[in-house]
Amino acid sequence: MSFIVYDLIFLAVFSIFVAVFLYKRRSKLKREMGIMFLYKTQIGVKFIDRFSKKYEKILKPMQYVVIASGMILMLAVIWIFAEQAYIYVTQFNFLTSQIGNKFPILVFLPYAPEIFGFSGLLPPLYFTYFIIVYLLIAVPHEFSHGIFARLNKIKIHSTGFAFLGPILGAFVEQDDKQMSKAKKFPQMSILAAGTFANVITGIIFLVLFILLLGSAFHPAGIRFNSYPNSVVNISEIDSQTGITLGEIEAIEIVIDDEKFFTTAENLELAMENGIENILAFDDAPAVKAGLRGAIMEFNGEKITSIEDLSGAIGKAEPGQTVKIKTAQQENLVDTNPEIVDYEIVLDERDGKAYLGVGWSETSGLKSGGIGYLAKIGYKIKDPFVYYESSWGEFGWFVYYLLWWIVLASFAVALFNMLPLAILDGGRFFYLAVWGLTGSEKFGRRAFKFMTWVIVLLLLALIFRWALGFA
Repeated sequence: MSFIVYDLIFLAVFSIFVAVFLYKRRSKLKREMGIMFLYKTQIGVKFIDRFSKKYEKILKPMQYVVIASGMILMLAVIWIFAEQAYIYVTQFNFLTSQIGNKFPILVFLPYAPEIFGFSGLLPPLYFTYFIIVYLLIAVPHEFSHGIFARLNKIKIHSTGFAFLGPILGAFVEQDDKQMSKAKKFPQMSILAAGTFANVITGIIFLVLFILLLGSAFHPAGIRFNSYPNSVVNISEIDSQTGITLGEIEAIEIVIDDEKFFTTAENLELAMENGIENILAFDDAPAVKAGLRGAIMEFNGEKITSIEDLSGAIGKAEPGQTVKIKTAQQENLVDTNPEIVDYEIVLDERDGKAYLGVGWSETSGLKSGGIGYLAKIGYKIKDPFVYYESSWGEFGWFVYYLLWWIVLASFAVALFNMLPLAILDGGRFFYLAVWGLTGSEKFGRRAFKFMTWVIVLLLLALIFRWALGFA
């Protein structure tokens, strides 16, 4: 049975549990914004009091580190957000050709990759993942706010859980009047404490993530991402013939008795737009066989690195028929690849056997939102190595759980420091500008200006995305 079935069962059971819990304790619930319920307790208050008093000598000087981290996160998220907006708006046609017309904002909700069109680019965000990740983010975040608030003599009224349907969160209720009357430095340390806790959580689980990769996964193949290609002038084409390269319908082009391969769509698009030169694949064995996937074996020899493959090809002779076994994944996060066998006749290049596969750094997604996500997860391991789990499907379950914890921890830390009124970064930005300029009036104006800039950028992203359907 697919894990998604168990996950949906867990979602149903959890939803029923939350509904019963809320009903039995309805007298202690407080309704907020019409759809959210807060369950307040005093359990966490005692812990916050004891922790802030016991470690006061450590926490007091740590406030400088917390505020510095808040500053760094704020500058980073403003830069990332502006860069992503610029790339998305100005390079929209290129990006859509690479990843499709994906919604520019990925909301952290169960099954969000599927809902927002990122399935195959991002791992599934199961409800099981979501609950674990959300608690690991929300609890440290909120309790850190509370600990630094008590450190600065600001009263904590309650702690508890927030319920939005089956979605569970945590909160710490501080005295807002005391908070607003506090000096700028303690206010800023309290505001940045939550995101600082998220960064620490992210670092801890990043270490666990790397340790898991080393202990539970082993190289089982090598991926390639390019074939040899050349720029050809379509006016020089002597003949063209429709052929099949593996499972792909292609066009064989002949120019001065030299063969090249392209797709019918590529050729038609160039002709329709008056483009003279196109990029076409060379007449190489891998291209003609439609070789794809991660190469696991070459003539019975196991391949786990580029060096292994180069050495195996070097042992073969030009004109020799070799057997190649590959693992073909449907997408980046497919954990059950299809194993396919090929028989390929090698060509000759510089007196040596020649297959015709290569490795090049991808450029289309090296920046912007998806690129940053990839760097956190996939790039930790060698992107050209195909890994198998020593723990079976459970290994991949844990792997992607840790992946989401790391991603969400850093993403929430960054997002919360955006200078918006509803986020920690809003008041933090206002206080920072006030402190740097000495003018509260200028701080408020700068905060309003940044809010409008961010809102307009968000609207520009959504507008540009909507134009893609026109």
